Amino acid sequence: ISGEIARHDACRLLNLESVDVAGGYDAIDNGSAHPLKVQIKGRVIFDETKPGMRIGQLKLEQQWDAVVLVLLDEMFNTTEIYRADRKTILQALEEVTSQNRSKRGAMSVSRFKHISSLVWDNVNGLSEEGTWDNQIDG
Repeated sequence: ISGEIARHDACRLLNLESVDVAGGYDAIDNGSAHPLKVQIKGRVIFDETKPGMRIGQLKLEQQWDAVVLVLLDEMFNTTEIYRADRKTILQALEEVTSQNRSKRGAMSVSRFKHISSLVWDNVNGLSEEGTWDNQIDG
């Protein structure tokens, strides 16, 4: 159920268009001339002190431009949303994979937060620094 809530909240809060296709992405950002294909992942955080929490397997073989990670509290309320582009994610996964600590497409919540931008939180709403950027790097 957390995945469905994450998808709903990401689309609503980031103004994304939910799609029902089996193409490796869950939503489209139509904010500019070049729409972004967005994979949405959700994770419920019951105990913030517990290390090693992971996000769901990323669909690396599929076409997508960015991933958003929706963090939910124990009551399934969205608390934060982070965003990272494909290039950044692939670089981070390559570093982890080369060290034999992770299977391809798997990443911890803390690692994702480290490489991404906070784009929304339940205190401030959309972030000025992390405002959804519809630009794709080369």
